Amino acid sequence: MKISTKGRYGLTIMMALAKKSGEGPVSLKSIAKEHDLSEHYLEQLIAPLRNASLVKSVRGAYGGYMLAKEATEITAGDIIRVLEGPISPVEVMDDEEPAKRDLWIKIRDAVKNVLDSTTLDDLANYEDNGEQEYYMFYI
Repeated sequence: MKISTKGRYGLTIMMALAKKSGEGPVSLKSIAKEHDLSEHYLEQLIAPLRNASLVKSVRGAYGGYMLAKEATEITAGDIIRVLEGPISPVEVMDDEEPAKRDLWIKIRDAVKNVLDSTTLDDLANYEDNGEQEYYMFYI
């Protein structure tokens, strides 16, 4: 499973809103400028997030977007599912060998577990302690 720019930028929008939570509406223009992203592209991503009741919009001169729920109540999985669709790194085939089918299900469940146990609050308040090793995985 590869997360596209939709998922990546969607997380960026949501993290920016979480960091500014309680400060009033945040414009997409300010998020786009701060992260050097296309405002037009962010506008395309915010609609499904709003339709999924993850964000709410405020109209007017000082309008923008706000989280519709607390950042602790929104998971990375919620955001990724809205923008990318179902989480399924490998399509499980019914006629596949049971051992391989079980492996694909374990991989799917592990990815879901990570996404569903990571809240938006976790992401917005993440502090890098420099201990993380980076690996490139090709699945």
